[in-house]
Amino acid sequence: MKNEDLKILIVCSKNSGRIAPFIAEQVDFLKKANCNVEIFTVEGKGSWGYLKNYRKFLRKISDFQPVIIHAHYGLSGLLANLQRRVPVVTTYHGSDINSKKVLRFSKIAILLSKFNIFVSQKNIQTAKPKKNYALLPCGVDTEIFIPLNNKDVIRENYNLDITKKYVLFSSSFDNAVKNYYLAEKVINKNKNVTLLELKDYTRQQVSELMNAVDCALLTSFSEGSPQFIKEAMACNCPVVSVDVGDVREKLEGVANCYVTNTYDENEIVACLLKVLEQNSRSNGREKIIELKLDNKLIIKELIKIYHNILNR
Repeated sequence: MKNEDLKILIVCSKNSGRIAPFIAEQVDFLKKANCNVEIFTVEGKGSWGYLKNYRKFLRKISDFQPVIIHAHYGLSGLLANLQRRVPVVTTYHGSDINSKKVLRFSKIAILLSKFNIFVSQKNIQTAKPKKNYALLPCGVDTEIFIPLNNKDVIRENYNLDITKKYVLFSSSFDNAVKNYYLAEKVINKNKNVTLLELKDYTRQQVSELMNAVDCALLTSFSEGSPQFIKEAMACNCPVVSVDVGDVREKLEGVANCYVTNTYDENEIVACLLKVLEQNSRSNGREKIIELKLDNKLIIKELIKIYHNILNR
């Protein structure tokens, strides 16, 4: 079967008002690989909210006639597997494994799915799948997330003072799982540092901000394989992060990046001060290339999984 014959139905949430950027990017790269892709978005929270979409989901299958369904997150995987005619691949991104409440539903999806994808080794260890699974993190668009040499110009474009120190937070301040409370405490101990909220920016703008700031900061309670870290690495942006998801593995050996052992604000402050004192970029992009996390390469592996399932 050629890529042109791969009719893939993506199932994912749109509860935040949009599709998660890393899912949207994966769809775009599948299309660039000549796959025929359509998206079914779920709007409704909790297991019952997802189940309310079932009839609409069946109509979408009937209209599109996919040869494979790729669900993102455990609850989408559970919904997708309520039908048994079209094989389902489910990707688990972290919150669906790290939350005990959601994990029970994800484990049902793991049993029912034809194949399961986990974005971090920690999630595999927690979920304990028996068979038919792979470790495959979401990739990075290395054509958008690139190192830039015009830091002062970018700052002027975003009305940022070229003489000040800026730290980019991993998400919006009101995203509870991202733990803004801790980040705020850290920044308050560095009076000459300003924390920027990552909210309502395009992908290109995120890349520019990662080149404009002095450091990227992640203080999350829970992560799988955070795109924020990988995108910062691709821009050679220094990183300070708590030890969550696969961050320690990804940042191992990367210059001017630090992973703390605890959530102690003083430890995070000390790491942040090291970055600000060094006043240099990282070599994170080299690690991204070494780990083959370019989206083009990740998509090739994903398409192999699709073909293997359909050729069995």
